[in-house]
Amino acid sequence: MKSGSGGSETSGSGDIVRTLHLLWDTGRRPSRGPKPGLTVDRIVEAAVRVADAEGLEAVSMRRLSTELGTGTMSLYRYVPGKGELLDLMLDRVQRTGEDLSVFGDDWRSALEALGRETLTLYRRHPWLLKVNQSRPVLGPSAIDGMEKVVSRIRPMGLRDAELVSVVTLIDSYVVGAARTQLYAREAEHRTGLTDAEFWAAQAPLLGEIMASGRYPVMASLSEDAFGADFDHFGFGLERILDGLEVLVDRRARGGS
Repeated sequence: MKSGSGGSETSGSGDIVRTLHLLWDTGRRPSRGPKPGLTVDRIVEAAVRVADAEGLEAVSMRRLSTELGTGTMSLYRYVPGKGELLDLMLDRVQRTGEDLSVFGDDWRSALEALGRETLTLYRRHPWLLKVNQSRPVLGPSAIDGMEKVVSRIRPMGLRDAELVSVVTLIDSYVVGAARTQLYAREAEHRTGLTDAEFWAAQAPLLGEIMASGRYPVMASLSEDAFGADFDHFGFGLERILDGLEVLVDRRARGGS
């Protein structure tokens, strides 16, 4: 369900058939010498923990063997390689709960919840933004998530392809917002300047430029126009939903 960002890693880069068997747990288990207590789930959970803490580049079979206290070759009996592991990680973090009340009672509240939950997902696992998921290997979490969302937005009365496009639209918007937030955090970390300190350094000269009369419209904006207190994400999401509501109403009246 997630589009990703075209980053340094690509979903579906491993053996797709083997990945599908692992995702759907078709029963293909290691045939010899497994370490007691070692499972695909444990390997994937360890990989997600490392990626969350240190970034996706820190995830390797050697690193995971250290995390799990086992030999590197033991891991390959469960997961063929980094490509397949990445797809397992992607599906793992997309798991949704069984409580559908989070989606509200109508299509609009469902899409708003989808947007906010997806933003939370990217904040919790920022490495997702560095994975190209344009061709996802569809596991149970991804399909389960789509099932829940599409079932809630079917009353929009749109064609099937349009319903899928609506989900893609919301995700694309969230990816852009999440990437902007990630870049801001990375900039603060790399420069050592907080956001407030960064803009404070520019304030004296910019104040003179605004007072020059060269940019009257910009100078007329209120002091909080660029403030961090305004919910830019929520504002944009609501405007997208407003536009979809116009389409839904038009279709209900028999328009195209």
